[in-house]
Amino acid sequence: MPSCVLAYSGGLDTSVILGWLQDEGYDVHCVYVDLGQPCEDREAILKKAHDNGAKTARIADVQEELCRDFAFPVLQWQARYENIYLLGTSIARPLISKVCLEVAREVGADAYAHGATGKGNDQCRFQLAAEALNPHVKIIAPWRIAKFRELFPGRSEMIAYCEKKGIPVKASLAKPYSSDENCLHISYEAGKLEDPTVCGVDVVDFGMTVSPKQAPDAVESLAIGFEHGVPVSLNGKKVSALEMVKSLNAIGGRNGVGRIDIVENRFVGMKSRGVYEAPGMTILYAAHQQLEQLTLDRDLVHLRDRISPEVAEMVYYGFWYTAKMDALMSFIRTAQKPVTGEVRLGLYKGNILVQGRTSPNSLYDEAIASMEGGGSSYDQTDAEGFLRIMGLPSRVQGLVTPRPY
Repeated sequence: MPSCVLAYSGGLDTSVILGWLQDEGYDVHCVYVDLGQPCEDREAILKKAHDNGAKTARIADVQEELCRDFAFPVLQWQARYENIYLLGTSIARPLISKVCLEVAREVGADAYAHGATGKGNDQCRFQLAAEALNPHVKIIAPWRIAKFRELFPGRSEMIAYCEKKGIPVKASLAKPYSSDENCLHISYEAGKLEDPTVCGVDVVDFGMTVSPKQAPDAVESLAIGFEHGVPVSLNGKKVSALEMVKSLNAIGGRNGVGRIDIVENRFVGMKSRGVYEAPGMTILYAAHQQLEQLTLDRDLVHLRDRISPEVAEMVYYGFWYTAKMDALMSFIRTAQKPVTGEVRLGLYKGNILVQGRTSPNSLYDEAIASMEGGGSSYDQTDAEGFLRIMGLPSRVQGLVTPRPY
């Protein structure tokens, strides 16, 4: 009998897919990839998978790996998709595929199934990652299969299928949007959010952050230490990557930091509207940028900033396991070597205030930068020749083609 690994959440969609795959003749190995998503009882999810015919079921807790090996390298690039989105969902998808393929190799499965729709970005991220790791893998995406969609045109048919199969379905009122959560962020989309004239902040019941209006009336200060561009300490205490993110989620969340509302361009070509919150990563991006301003050479950081949107695009589209990304990650590891030091920030009602930064690798020389007179290695007289040389092409052009003024 053929077998497959299913990226399994225990929700309605993947519960139906588990049953349908068995109807199609597959032995199914369920993998719950723990990224920090909220769940009442992970063991109950495994029991549900077993009770409903899964050949095996397991939990893979990869929260630390997600932060350390996926989110933090993207942070070093200061990568934001379309200059706003911190890629919290996008970053996680190649890791899910990696974990599922590791299980597939262990159990001898030749197929990998997921519940992503045929309209979204996640199908691209899952498949591009999986095929890069195992070019021979068979991808089963039921929502892209016509006979599956004919069987389940709506939620009521899926619930009826579960009832027929004896699959427990938790009855709940449908939210006016859908959400996806991991330890990096929560995304909200669909439903009422599909109308871009609606205020997303008013629609969403945020899970990580309070409204800036409800945040404390006092600045909360904190200090983040970095080594080679990697955040390693919080308020003087060494912490793991996951501890760093979770602690900053709590601190940023109670101060209303990290909410965005964006109309973005999906990889498949359509525009979609999303509301996101990522308090911890928003703080880390701000702190990291401040330390870079102190420690990185101008031309190097400008080059990084020109490439950064392309890195964000690659992450968003799902091109994580590629030669180009490997090379870019090697570049950023070298570029980040001087980015060591500490940044002090203040959080106030959704705002991030810079309170100070220090580094043993600081390129800032107060004697050179000072507007006051005195001896230094910078002689203002030298600027005369510098500007005459820089201005030579403009002067020549002005003689040949005078500009009206």
